[in-house]
Amino acid sequence: MRRKIISKQSPRAKIPERTCVGCRRKRPKRELVRFVRASSGVVEIDLSGKKAGRGVYLCPSPGCWEMGLKKNRLDQALRTKISPEKWAQLAEFRFFLKDVGCDAG
Repeated sequence: MRRKIISKQSPRAKIPERTCVGCRRKRPKRELVRFVRASSGVVEIDLSGKKAGRGVYLCPSPGCWEMGLKKNRLDQALRTKISPEKWAQLAEFRFFLKDVGCDAG
């Protein structure tokens, strides 16, 4: 009796995709920046992608970050109001990111 050998890895590994709330484009999860609202109501950037809470994603491009603020898309997606002081803190982080060339705006 012959045994059939089954490969443990599939030929195409599925890459998780998420939608940017700024430009509404789907991108691989690793290319996006995750924001999370914890149960305490604190909004912060989640670099690990594993923090508990409501999470949303933005492209690291300046256009998407502006859209997230000007049109209150982050506020709506996180179901909270982000204060101008907190947004300034989050926006400072944007300058440390590599731009992926998104043409939002």
